[in-house]
Amino acid sequence: MEKLPEITPEHVVPLLKTPYVSLYDLQYAKGRHYYDASRRSEAELVAVKSDAEFISMVPDAVSCFVIVIPPDDVPRLLLLSEYRYPVGRCLLGVPAGLIDDKDLLTAQPLLSAAVREIREETGLIVTPKDRLQVLNPLVFSTPGLSDESNALILAVIRVPDLGVLTQKGEEETECINGFRALTREEALQLLRRGRDADGFWYPLYTFAALTYFVSGLWEE
Repeated sequence: MEKLPEITPEHVVPLLKTPYVSLYDLQYAKGRHYYDASRRSEAELVAVKSDAEFISMVPDAVSCFVIVIPPDDVPRLLLLSEYRYPVGRCLLGVPAGLIDDKDLLTAQPLLSAAVREIREETGLIVTPKDRLQVLNPLVFSTPGLSDESNALILAVIRVPDLGVLTQKGEEETECINGFRALTREEALQLLRRGRDADGFWYPLYTFAALTYFVSGLWEE
């Protein structure tokens, strides 16, 4: 195997900068280019971090595996149908969102972001009686294209009924088109089909949430 590339700040050439995403050319060797779509500034790019910085870094966002427990005590995995601009249609996904500066000022920024995103996207308020925990502090989405990362958060929330769900808290570009509260059997069917009732594919984070739910790991 060739010596692995070592990317330093000098290798990073910005190609496009916007408030929400930027494109960088990682010129890791003479005449060699690798493109990185990132939410991060040049100084915060993952590729240029030391191992110590890499291990301790905070992710860009949180993705929440929300399990609701109605009065009938039948657990249901909560998914939402959200319009996704890059694919031009609504896909079944999990409540998710970026970690903001206010979260970073709290003792537990990942949980702070999760509580906010769950409230905004579903109307559910996580209380001290509910269960909230970090399943994985950081996973990469598609590291061949982007350094974007998410923390995986579990929330188990008791609800008086499913009628409390609301999309009124959606913000700016968000467009939520209803919810699916799946029993284990319904989640298994969705997992086996690999697509929703409309025949549409769903995101990898949805696959992860379905798998985690039907496995029963959330009960441990």
